[in-house]
Amino acid sequence: MRAQMPRAPRAVQARRTIVLAAAIAIAAAGCSSSSSSSSTTGTSTSTATSTATSTASAPASTSAVSTSQCGTKPGAAATGTPIALGAIVTNQPGTSFTDIPNMANAYFACVNANGGINGHPIKLYIETEQTNPAQIAADAKQLVQTDHVVGIVGNTSIIECSVDSSYWQKLGYDIIDSGIAPECYSTPNSAAVNMGPRYSSDGAVQYALSQHVNKIVFDQSNVPGTGYIAAGPAALAKAANVPIVQLTENVPISDADSVAIKEVDDAGPNGAVVLNFTPPEALVILQAAQKLGLEDRVKLWGCSTPCNTDFLAQSLGPKWNNKLFVNAELLPPDVTNTTTMNLYKAILKQYGSAVSGGIGSFSQMGFTEAEIAVHALDSVTGAYTVQSVNAAFQAVSNFNTGMLCQLWSYGSYSLHIPNNDDSTVTPDNGKMVTAQGCTQISSVDPQIAQYRSLAGTAAAAPAS
Repeated sequence: MRAQMPRAPRAVQARRTIVLAAAIAIAAAGCSSSSSSSSTTGTSTSTATSTATSTASAPASTSAVSTSQCGTKPGAAATGTPIALGAIVTNQPGTSFTDIPNMANAYFACVNANGGINGHPIKLYIETEQTNPAQIAADAKQLVQTDHVVGIVGNTSIIECSVDSSYWQKLGYDIIDSGIAPECYSTPNSAAVNMGPRYSSDGAVQYALSQHVNKIVFDQSNVPGTGYIAAGPAALAKAANVPIVQLTENVPISDADSVAIKEVDDAGPNGAVVLNFTPPEALVILQAAQKLGLEDRVKLWGCSTPCNTDFLAQSLGPKWNNKLFVNAELLPPDVTNTTTMNLYKAILKQYGSAVSGGIGSFSQMGFTEAEIAVHALDSVTGAYTVQSVNAAFQAVSNFNTGMLCQLWSYGSYSLHIPNNDDSTVTPDNGKMVTAQGCTQISSVDPQIAQYRSLAGTAAAAPAS
């Protein structure tokens, strides 16, 4: 976040987050087991509506899950030369994605406390930015030239992919990220664990259309890329012969009452309002609608993946049960009872103090990015270099993350949308529960069609 000022000595870089993803003292103290709300054996994902429904109805277990499962040598803190990774993340008023790399860092902390990567701890450098292209470009150079990172894991930024894509390609970095900008999905060296705002909004609109609404009102934050995002929902609505109204709002939202009234008036009683905002901004709109008695004035409310968080479900309360339908790019954590999901919750509890949003899609994304990176790093033989690490990232194929509906692959394609199959959740007394199981995002969106023509349709992740 310091790109516009002279570089300060490390000791006084107060505005920059540089984190060792388990300092040895923490690692040594972090070897004990941690409890989570549920546990079963096997890493699984729901692969169809019927599977997701059965997963959702499974009772939660109270048995403990040991965080030592994240490493190959339980209780043995890694003490070798650190493997340096980097991330760039947007953090500004109204829009913050810091929970994503912070959760990746929590996962790395767990790995470092339990053997590391062949005895090497992972060190994650996190740069925050405020959608300033010069700042973002400087952040990338800082990571490469000063921090000497060998891989980029956890990037989540409104414009970073647009700014740095050619730089990363030139230097041979294959990014594992949470995509937002078009270049996160349309270039050969970025593969996201999420679907990003466009394809997640596709999913939310697709669900609304399946409920036979007669109009869509799609509202999103007024940040760079709104036209790119809006094109997906527009294509789906057009194919269904349903009119769509496109709105944008400046964030932070200052007059949520007016926003909610405008959305409801535009949608009408048999229409749907679909939001694409971060959880705090979506919450103020939904709370305004409730205060004004507008929640029942439309057929349904929808939201892209950021709304899939217990924070939002608990804040809204029971009046929104089965009224708000949220696209879930990752499996719903409240009702998914698997080893991976419970390990995620245990790591979040033990190492995730910096993850302010707690259980939810953002922290799930960070977990998933980190587990893919660790899986790839475990395959490297010899030195951990830019060449060896990024070759390992690109070679990841048909990996069961335990968090996605599909097996995840990187591959040497000209574009990457490896997550394009997801579910829908709805609030239920402070928790998010499954409303619709894993469903492919429609290839009516031309970019989804293009990706599937190159990479095919990924296999469903096996359930256990």
